[in-house]
Amino acid sequence: MDHTAMIGRIIAAMLLMSTAGLQGSGPLSKQLSRIAARDFQTSDRCMACHNGITTTSGDDISFGFSWRPTMMANSARDPYWQGGVRREILDHPSAREAIEDECSICHMPMARYEAHMAGLAGQVFAFVPFNLANSIGRLAADGVSCTVCHRIEPENFGTRASFVGRFVVKTFRQGTNPSVYGPFAVDQGRASVMLSSSGFQPAEGEHVRQSELCAICHTLYTKPIVDGAADVEEFPEQVPYQEWLHSDYRSRRSCQSCHMPAVQEEAPVTSVLAQVHPSVARHTFLGGNFFMPRLFGRYGPELGVVALPQEFEAAASRTIAHLQAESARISIQEATLSDGVLRVNLLVENLTGHKLPTAYPSRRVWVHFVVRDRQRRIVFESGALNPDGSIAGNDNDASPSRFEPHYREIRSADQVQIYESILGDASGRVTTGLLNAVGYLKDNRLLPRGFDKRSAAKEIMVYGEAASDPNFLGGGDSIRYVVGVRNAQGPYHVDVELYYQPIGYRWASNLRPYNAGEPQRFVSMYDAMAKGSAVVLSRAWVSR
Repeated sequence: MDHTAMIGRIIAAMLLMSTAGLQGSGPLSKQLSRIAARDFQTSDRCMACHNGITTTSGDDISFGFSWRPTMMANSARDPYWQGGVRREILDHPSAREAIEDECSICHMPMARYEAHMAGLAGQVFAFVPFNLANSIGRLAADGVSCTVCHRIEPENFGTRASFVGRFVVKTFRQGTNPSVYGPFAVDQGRASVMLSSSGFQPAEGEHVRQSELCAICHTLYTKPIVDGAADVEEFPEQVPYQEWLHSDYRSRRSCQSCHMPAVQEEAPVTSVLAQVHPSVARHTFLGGNFFMPRLFGRYGPELGVVALPQEFEAAASRTIAHLQAESARISIQEATLSDGVLRVNLLVENLTGHKLPTAYPSRRVWVHFVVRDRQRRIVFESGALNPDGSIAGNDNDASPSRFEPHYREIRSADQVQIYESILGDASGRVTTGLLNAVGYLKDNRLLPRGFDKRSAAKEIMVYGEAASDPNFLGGGDSIRYVVGVRNAQGPYHVDVELYYQPIGYRWASNLRPYNAGEPQRFVSMYDAMAKGSAVVLSRAWVSR
């Protein structure tokens, strides 16, 4: 073994631990502080062997360094999540304990699990800022770490019993060394090294490649809190797995195949006693959020992150490249000019295996449509992105009580085609409060191929005008723009862009009234970075 490389790995692991230790100490209660972490290990225990991994062609695929600038690694440090949790507590103060317990399931899963094993409810703000001198504080800070996903047993997969983070793991309390699963068989020699290092018994588990593993935490049902109502139906807040099941992708691609793309050559999974394997998954966790990694990179010291700014920027760039290559396509199907009227038919296609956008309902995709005259002056424009992150002409950005309908045809600049979910409360009012939401007032998010909206279950239905639009189908949407150009001189240049924004202006802005540290902190960060809150997924143009 190369001793220089080994020393480098040891120093890197020590730096990770020492850097993490600069994050301060949180106000842990006596009960929490007495909990000793027994059933999980933090990522630094894994990185010494699972970093420094390169392919035969020299590509660095180190699992730890790939993971640490992702949303998985920083789920507990996420200031938007923390601001949202605080907002829910302020809206529903009597339910504080239940809110923190539920919201910690997927953002602080290890700490929450250990708390439950000790007979306590999960907590959020008891850990913030993170106390890394305490074992449960370290688990809380480590977010969705290695020994969460790789410890999960294939029990209740794909069933309601497993959703909302109800994973099953075997514990040390059961008297044996629990398994830690990977997709490859491990011989006895290598198994003994990992067992002595971590206390976990490595085992081959093909279930780590199954979409049902991801569905555990990425299928979220919330229980609305409605005054005077004791029994309220659950609200399907995030159900990308169910959308995938109702598409053609269920038999073609798993969640991991897109979001953890395989290395295109044989590669090792460890830098110690390395053995090469085919189809090794990259731990980059490509998703739909490029904005938050950039925010982490800018405000890292304040948020107590471990990854470096350049790592967050690289993660954001990978995410944008992934979105632009594999998420959507916009094209001009027909453009005609007659009697001073320009008619343009667009096709917007969803290339993913779930709705676009999917998961957390702050996300939106929209069409930016511009017509210019022969001097390149704007004759007509719909869907321009404003510097503050709002969309020009969008009713919901202008007023929290209104929203844009789904359109088949657009004729005026104040009409914007936005693919989004709009939540409604028990009184039918628009809301961004997750525990106020009882249903969807609008859901015209683009459907994946093979998705039949007529047979879709209630939790994944299309809501609003798109439900009756014959051109809104599995795979995409067709829309027409009709623009009067009689007072301008051609030829006319039509430019269309498909924009995507992971945190919509209204979702951020609705935190402004909450006079608490976490919401105010996030709003100030969002305002400073709003110009970069959206990216173009696809473009098309034509002249007539």
